[in-house]
Parts: sequence; C-alpha cells; structure tokens
Amino acid sequence: MTACPAPLHQRSHGAAHVALLPGPAGARLDRLHQAGSAKAFVHPGAFGPEVVFLNTSGGLAGGDTLAYRIDLAAGCRATATTQTAERAYRSADGAAHVTVRHSVGGGGHLDWLPQETILYDSSHLVRETEIDLAEDASCLMLEAIVLGRIAMGETLADVTLRDTRRIMRLGRPVLIEPLHLGTEALTAGPAILGAARAFATLALVAPGASDAVERARAELTEEGVTSGASGFDGKLVIRLMAADGWPLKRQIMRLVSVLRPGPLPRVWQI
Repeated sequence: MTACPAPLHQRSHGAAHVALLPGPAGARLDRLHQAGSAKAFVHPGAFGPEVVFLNTSGGLAGGDTLAYRIDLAAGCRATATTQTAERAYRSADGAAHVTVRHSVGGGGHLDWLPQETILYDSSHLVRETEIDLAEDASCLMLEAIVLGRIAMGETLADVTLRDTRRIMRLGRPVLIEPLHLGTEALTAGPAILGAARAFATLALVAPGASDAVERARAELTEEGVTSGASGFDGKLVIRLMAADGWPLKRQIMRLVSVLRPGPLPRVWQI
C-alpha cells in the first residue's frame, strides 16, 4: 500500500501599501493597495492621518508572509500602527516572514508605532523593517516583543526570532539593529534577558532628538521595567525590559506621549 503524502497546510499571504500626498489636514490619501490577509485603514488625526494595518489571518505561522508599506510625500506627517498585537504561532513549516518598508519625503515625519509582537512556543519569525528618510525627514520607530502571555501561564521552551530594523537617510544607514533571538537566550542569564519576557526599543531620529534624553529619562519610572536612554548624532534610543508585557506597554505609552504631539493612536486606547 502506498502511503498518502502529508497534506499541505494552507498558508496566509498579505500585503498592504498606503501612499499619502500633502493635503489640507497635513496629508491625504493618494493610493491604497490591499492583497490577501493584509488590510489598511486611514483615519483623520489632529497631527496628520492615522494608518492602521491589520492582518486578518489572526497570526503568523511557518510559510506565511506579510508586508506593510507607507510612502509619505514631502511635507507629510502621519502615524502608523497595527490594530492589535501581532502573534507568531508554532511553525512546523519553516519561518513566517514579515517585511515592513516605509519612506518619508523631505520635511515629512512618520511615527511607526506597531503594537507588540507576541511569540508563542516553537514560533519562527523573520522580520525586516526599513524606514527610508529624505535628507530632512524624521521618524519615531517602535518595536516591542512579548515572549508568551504570562497571564495565560504560557512559557516558551523553543523560539527563533530574526528581527532586523534599519533607518536609512539618502541610502546611508542611520540606525541598524539586527536581533537574533534563539532558544538559548531564554535561559542565558542577566547578560541577555535574565527574567525578562518582554522588551522593546523606541528610536527617534530627528533634528534635536539627542536633546530629548533627559526628558525621556524622566519618564522611565514604571515599576518592574528596566530601562535606559541614550542620545547621539540626532538620535534618541530607548531600551526597555520587563517580566511581563503590561508594565512594558504602560512605560511605552508614557514615553510616546512625551516624544510626539497629540494623543496616542486610537487603537492603543481600546
């Protein structure tokens, strides 16, 4: 008897692209493209539009692909986020791949503030985030990772994350952050994660960003969060670690509130 081949699992693929041009409210929609599981919604905001990306598949597993992109024309300001936390589930068929590519024209500003990514046991996620800035453009970039949900009693014994973040200006690197997190990091002690199961990086690249170091440090008061801020060469970089995702989120919200004008993204407040 010939054995039947194992069934192939259906994979999720999505891509969403938003292009904004100058308009009466700071920017207006020029182009919206959506494919597969990726969606994008554009809402008016007090300081430019809010773009909200959504992965309708509900999470990522091995073989899934997801791509988000924003193009801001010169002089545009916008905030972009995700509707909810992204989830990377157990991967039996290789890695899930996420690609984020944003560009900001001259004099423009982008706040890229996705909600946290939650990694589940045996997940395998490869993600590349790149923001290309014009000569006098600026951005605020956030990336937050949660290793399992403590409130649900989840612990990770196996995980693979390759997460590369780049901020470029006129094709030259401004900030490059390659992260490879493997299973050994879960028990590697204080030199790596220690007891932390949630961590984040918040980076501001803008004229005078390094002058905001003391203002940022004054907000690093959340109990249970280990943090540090440094400023150099027109950059402010803040690192955060916590044993759980909720105190980390509270600390992030406090920092974002002082580093950008206006209220937090609306989906953060739900």
